[in-house]
Amino acid sequence: MPVMTMLRTYRIRSADADLPFEICEIKGLEPDKKSESQIYNIVNTIYGHVKEGYKFEDKPITSDDEHYNQNPSLSDQAFCVVYVIDANTIHLSADYTIITEKLRLIRQTISDNGIPQVIVMSKVDEACYLIKKDLKMVYRSRIIKERMELCSATVGVPVSNIFPVKNYHNEINTNDVVDVLILKAFYQIVRSADARLKHGAYNECTQQ
Repeated sequence: MPVMTMLRTYRIRSADADLPFEICEIKGLEPDKKSESQIYNIVNTIYGHVKEGYKFEDKPITSDDEHYNQNPSLSDQAFCVVYVIDANTIHLSADYTIITEKLRLIRQTISDNGIPQVIVMSKVDEACYLIKKDLKMVYRSRIIKERMELCSATVGVPVSNIFPVKNYHNEINTNDVVDVLILKAFYQIVRSADARLKHGAYNECTQQ
């Protein structure tokens, strides 16, 4: 699967109509040295100052860039931020510490605007043998409980906003148990975004 390097937006359709929200995907954080420009660009994306198609680079976006949006509208802004974290890596001290420090800085920067933040903990079946045998045991697993608490402590997102899911990988057909976990997370994301949207715009500029 190719590595995502550009800002992409996706619409979700129900029958023949688009649902009234978009999902935006950006380049994931990498376990390298702390990059202030990377955090800066992500925060500007959340605030709606970065247009679709922008290629994330190790330098801050500037107002003269063709993908810079000086005056973002309400629809340009993000109203819920979702961190996708692999359940297999969150306990690895070296790489995980660097990534969570970046996540913490992002969280602290946007928290004053009341933007909801959710963690989707992926690949839980690979992190725990009990769940690999029976996905219904996900909320009874000591390992997953400990990793959710670790996520909460290091990133600063409440455990109630952390949702364990299993990824579809090589399956041909869908599975009801897998779908329930994914839909539960998705429902909370949409619900949180809708609650924040009711408070209106917050598009303060981070450009210096």
